[in-house]
Amino acid sequence: MTTEGVLTGFTVAVTAERRRDEMTALLQRRGARVFTASAITIVPLADDDALRAATEACIGLAPDLVVATTGFGFRGWIEAAEGWGLGERLREVLGQARLLARGPKPCGAIRAAGLTEEWAAKTEESEEILEKLLAEGIAGHRIVVQEHGEPQTEFVAALRAAGAAVAEVPVYRWVPPPDTAPVRRLGELITAGQIDAVTFTSAPAVKSFLELAGDGVLPSLRKGPLVACVGPVTAAPLIERGVPVVQPERYRLGALIKIVTDELPKRAVRLRVAGGTLEVRGHAVLIDDEPRTLAPAAMAILSALAARPGVVVSKEQLIAALPRGNDGHAVDVAVARLRTALGTGKLIETVIKRGYRLRVDEPAA
Repeated sequence: MTTEGVLTGFTVAVTAERRRDEMTALLQRRGARVFTASAITIVPLADDDALRAATEACIGLAPDLVVATTGFGFRGWIEAAEGWGLGERLREVLGQARLLARGPKPCGAIRAAGLTEEWAAKTEESEEILEKLLAEGIAGHRIVVQEHGEPQTEFVAALRAAGAAVAEVPVYRWVPPPDTAPVRRLGELITAGQIDAVTFTSAPAVKSFLELAGDGVLPSLRKGPLVACVGPVTAAPLIERGVPVVQPERYRLGALIKIVTDELPKRAVRLRVAGGTLEVRGHAVLIDDEPRTLAPAAMAILSALAARPGVVVSKEQLIAALPRGNDGHAVDVAVARLRTALGTGKLIETVIKRGYRLRVDEPAA
């Protein structure tokens, strides 16, 4: 089944940095308007003294067990070691250790380095690795944990509490974006109701976004756009704050795009009008599946009328629905433009001194 155009009329926000262009292309191919605002920046530590010191410590430790948490990070670690002339020694040490992977991506990076993993977490979560190790017993074991963007504080603490000696390898870290204006602008658009879906691919991005986007964004996320996360770790900070979240069964970028593609059209309002079908989306309306893009004010008026089909909506209520409020005259102007854009003056009926109503045949199936 083709997905081309299935997201026409919707605006989707992408907060990722590393795979931003790929996500944008996939969404645009489906017809979406895309707003990008990277909530974090990945800082590689290839030239960082901390990573080199951790690599040398790993070689000197001769670990019994190594936990690889991300393919991106594990590859970066090997590449950095090669740049320092430590690649061969690191591979030798890793080859003598038990290699545990947090899912298929680190497995791929391990094999690309000429190594073999002993086991991989099916859930792709650190908790599964921890349960396995604690069940085995790790007292006296030397363990190296490759971090993924931020310290694995609880995971590492649990290993040490069980008697293991743990060394951490910070291959890269997250920092706020150098330009925070796009994130703040995204917060304003969400609050104004002009974003239909927001996507997140990491928990640090969620936390950074909530810190930078402004005070009003959290209430808006709770009741406004579709919020889609790549997996439960990413979703956790939002769920803790009462934000409804959708997430795919498989924690992959393609699956994230698919769940947005599947879920967002379900939010459109579909009505039978003048013998045809009217579908109200984020920034456009589909009349018998033909898209017509509307200005924000006209779209706001139509959305308010479509929410109560056949019912008179007062000018005061329509003023409140406008992006910037304004007055009754602004409502009249927006309605006039809306009638022109929809190609019929009878679709929206004027009720003298009371307001406007959307004439409908019956709710569409």
